[in-house]
Amino acid sequence: MISENKKLISIVIPCYCEEESIPAFWDEICKTTGTMSHVNFEFLFVDDGSKDNTLDLLRTLSFKDSRVRYISFSRNFGKEAAMYAGLQEAKGDFVAIMDADLQDPPSLLPEMLRTVESGKYDCAATRRVTRKGEPRIRSFFAKMFYKIINKISDADIVDGARDFRLMSRKMVDAVIQVGEYNRFSKGIFGWVGFKTKWLEYENAERRQGETKWSFWKLLVYSLDGIVAFSSMPLYIASVLGIVLCLFAFLAIIFVIVRQLIWGGSAYGWPSLVCIILLLSGVQLFAIGILGQYLSKTYLEVKKRPIYIVNETDSDNPFTNSEKSAGGSASKETTSLVEG
Repeated sequence: MISENKKLISIVIPCYCEEESIPAFWDEICKTTGTMSHVNFEFLFVDDGSKDNTLDLLRTLSFKDSRVRYISFSRNFGKEAAMYAGLQEAKGDFVAIMDADLQDPPSLLPEMLRTVESGKYDCAATRRVTRKGEPRIRSFFAKMFYKIINKISDADIVDGARDFRLMSRKMVDAVIQVGEYNRFSKGIFGWVGFKTKWLEYENAERRQGETKWSFWKLLVYSLDGIVAFSSMPLYIASVLGIVLCLFAFLAIIFVIVRQLIWGGSAYGWPSLVCIILLLSGVQLFAIGILGQYLSKTYLEVKKRPIYIVNETDSDNPFTNSEKSAGGSASKETTSLVEG
């Protein structure tokens, strides 16, 4: 049961089609939190419009364990929206974010809490030091992304950084204040500042289910991060345009001089076509960069909500008194979910 004299830790768990992972995750998280008796916990699951039985499992957990809360979106709004919703609804003195696929080891929670409770840090974050089990091409592009974004932006994003972190209440409040529609949380966590300690661990492979992040989705996500925290691509497009204009001007002078000296040297439509295609490609590239920034501005100006809630634990058909009667018997809850 929850004691009013203890501090509260809210654990935010974004979920999208995680019915295979939730039972194992719940078992592991209960084992870890069971050893942390000096604090209270609330588990806030955010169902990001799952198409499987994830929501049914969350309803069952919420009924059986009074510490479990859930939010279910009207459709899939993405993990960024799910994390933001969880941070907004979390009530804890400390708030942790972690995935349900057990790639974020719950065993790190005690050390993360000790780090933040010490008062020296406002956040204990995690980073992978290895990418075991991950395709090499994805690992290569991931490393390149971290190098590029740290060079062209003010955001402090550590290589291998995970969303798995535990934050103080004042840092959580600061992140919530950044209410932009196009969210890139890894950059936001660094942008708001506060002192962070990084805990390193070796990559843990997903136990159940399949990852929802394809190479293409990760590529788009990384481009969103660059656009959100750097205007360098705009400078690159501008400089490239100036350089090509100078090159074209010099080429025109060269062609005129050569024509005057040797004559008949200005012919050759294949080379002309190649030059036109090159310049057209560069122009389209620059326009594409401008389009990305314009589209992000367009979405921000429309002021659409980041997410829409369809159901919460307060809408559970079971009464609050029945839910409270379920207590916090993690073993009973786990067996019910697995059944």
